[in-house]
Amino acid sequence: MSDTFRTRVLEITTGRSERVHDLTDHCEAFLREAAGGRDGLLNVFVPHATAGVAVLETGAGSDDDLLAALRDLLPADDRWRHRHGSRGHGRDHVLPALVPPHATLPVIGGRLELGTWQSVCLVDTNVDNPDRQVRLTFLG
Repeated sequence: MSDTFRTRVLEITTGRSERVHDLTDHCEAFLREAAGGRDGLLNVFVPHATAGVAVLETGAGSDDDLLAALRDLLPADDRWRHRHGSRGHGRDHVLPALVPPHATLPVIGGRLELGTWQSVCLVDTNVDNPDRQVRLTFLG
């Protein structure tokens, strides 16, 4: 049984365009309070049917490359059976199968253990819903 289970919900506004939103600073701030220097796991979960969580490099073009790859794999056209909202919105409901709505990451000594260039990101291709929640949970 763990000694600590803490959770927080972030309110994130992604806007009206496809976006990769870096959550790393939010994760680190949460862990400073929640982990108390302990080892454990951070779970990042997006309770939305049209968004995901990815660990990737940001700022050097990889975030834009991910969005471009998703546009190639999941075009915003009329092929989708799930139809409501803006044109091609059905693809947004397929996104979590490729970019899952969660990630579980190691925490050592109260700090997130990411690789040198890794960031924790919210991936949102749904232009119809600019308001997102992200649940951070520390178990340690």
